[in-house]
Amino acid sequence: MTTNENLKKQKLRNAEYYDFQSVQDELYMRSKKNHVFKNLIEIITREENIKLAFRNIKKNKGSYTAGTDRKTIKDLASFRDEDLLRHVRKKFHWYVPQTVRRVEIPKSNGKTRPLGIPTIMDRMIQQCILQVLEPICEAKFHDRNNGFRPNRSTEHAIAQSYKYMQISKIHYVVDIDIKGFFDNVNHSKLLKQIWTLGIHDKKLICILSAMMKAEIAGIGFPEKGTPQGSIISPLLSNIVLNELDWWITSQWEEIKTKVLRPSVRKDNGKLDKGDMYSALRRSSNLKECYIIRYADDFKIFCRTKDDAERMFIATRKWLKDRLGLEISLEKSKIVNLKKQYSEFLGIKMKVRAKGFNKHGKIKYTVKSHISEKAKNEVKSKTKELIKKIQTPASSDRGFEAVNRYNAYILGVHNYYQKATHVTVDFNKIAFVVKRKMKIRLKGGIKKEGKHLAKCIETRYGTSNQVRYAHNTAIAPIGYVQHRKPMFKRKIINLYTQDGRAYIHKNLMNVDVGIIRYLMRNPIKGKSIEYNDNRLSLYSAQNGKCYISGKVLAIGYMHCHHKTPIKFGGEDNYENLVFVTAEVHRLIHATDKSTIDTYLQKLSLKKRSLNRVNFLRNQTGNEIVESCIDFR
Repeated sequence: MTTNENLKKQKLRNAEYYDFQSVQDELYMRSKKNHVFKNLIEIITREENIKLAFRNIKKNKGSYTAGTDRKTIKDLASFRDEDLLRHVRKKFHWYVPQTVRRVEIPKSNGKTRPLGIPTIMDRMIQQCILQVLEPICEAKFHDRNNGFRPNRSTEHAIAQSYKYMQISKIHYVVDIDIKGFFDNVNHSKLLKQIWTLGIHDKKLICILSAMMKAEIAGIGFPEKGTPQGSIISPLLSNIVLNELDWWITSQWEEIKTKVLRPSVRKDNGKLDKGDMYSALRRSSNLKECYIIRYADDFKIFCRTKDDAERMFIATRKWLKDRLGLEISLEKSKIVNLKKQYSEFLGIKMKVRAKGFNKHGKIKYTVKSHISEKAKNEVKSKTKELIKKIQTPASSDRGFEAVNRYNAYILGVHNYYQKATHVTVDFNKIAFVVKRKMKIRLKGGIKKEGKHLAKCIETRYGTSNQVRYAHNTAIAPIGYVQHRKPMFKRKIINLYTQDGRAYIHKNLMNVDVGIIRYLMRNPIKGKSIEYNDNRLSLYSAQNGKCYISGKVLAIGYMHCHHKTPIKFGGEDNYENLVFVTAEVHRLIHATDKSTIDTYLQKLSLKKRSLNRVNFLRNQTGNEIVESCIDFR
């Protein structure tokens, strides 16, 4: 399972831990029924939502990046529960965003992309809002909008593209590039679009307006654009282009006919509009078109060249008149997929003739490669990582440098294996990379070594291309095979019970009631980090004592600091462990008779006793010996 999939599952579990999933389900259902929402601030400032927001952002690596106030997630973690709740609610009462730190991120073409980093408290505010707005917006978003949404990915966008090219036999595509989309979003128009979605909480809309107009340190107040780098930005950008999705859909797919109506397919619950479309092709002059989008990168598939030319002109005009967005004429074009490649999300694709069907017509199949730009990026990055394997940093070790290289190779293999000719492309990349590795590492590459990671063994175990450096297996860059991209199953939905059941089995072996009890009954005077980590620990330990393995029960479970606070221990996850009340007393006991009583009562085995002694040693207590003979 990829890191992104793990994070998505974790966010789903988080919402269930904090008992906020039912609220999000209700928002989604009401939005589906076109309900108008006027009192969302009340939901946003609930205790469960604020604590859930903290839990979600603390897992994000970016939370350790400081804003203009030089504070990170560590500063939020030190708040006591009640203090953080009070502070966040006060912010919503009269919201004034702090200045945004501007960072220039280098791009592959030598240019830079501006990134705005809000302060950690402003990110906390944005996360609180996102958790309430997302289910409302999800109910309104188009099915082929695949970017920055729960349970959506580039794989779904590629699968949809292949479907129109090969199954639907649509071989003209309109490629449109919007000039500086994120920098040119009209604030007033966006706020009206938010209102159109049924979000009529005026106070919330004012807060969103203030976020978009937050001062950028050293530059000033932006008059347009969504703040790239902020938590709320992806959702806002989807709201902007949601109108485009449905406008293009209205040109063909949503046309209502009096003669035929779509029927429901039994296998997947989707509407079958085949007969309806056939009738429209015969009796109308409408433009047949289908949009597939990932963030601001989108394609419009058209049946004929004439349809494509008309859609190009119409879309350009619509973007300018409706959203105030210009397109790049140099990068925008119409592509005949029988003759040329069209690039999408790092993959270039076309169709090629492959025999004839039973009616004597030419059959076409998808032919796709990694784009030239993507190949050059892979080559460049692997060369950098090889250099670090050759000369690891002073604070680094050789096997850690190899593991970073492996993580990158696994990542690009997982991403680009959607290309039909990925094996050919990576063999060409491998030729260059292997030569560079041979020059850099010279005699440092071996056929055998000590460390073979499970992921490497599982993925590449049968390959004779596996080599070792610093006694650690190196993932073979040329060993990859095409995997057909999969569609998102219609049932999968973060905001319905059936959809969530399909995503993961509901916290097996863990009592959700106890998790919610822990959430609703935080330890007074303790930090938000301590109380939040109790939920993670309970789940990670499957609701059982770390020492004895007994099932933990309310009133008889203690969260223990491995290294006590007085000795410099903190409330971080790694320093905490759940044990039963009796085990906790044994860890801290100093009286011999008390120790003997609990040793007799618990009857710990050797491994469990070793753990007790480790924890006793951390607290400054002497080790104890069991009365049980382990021989």
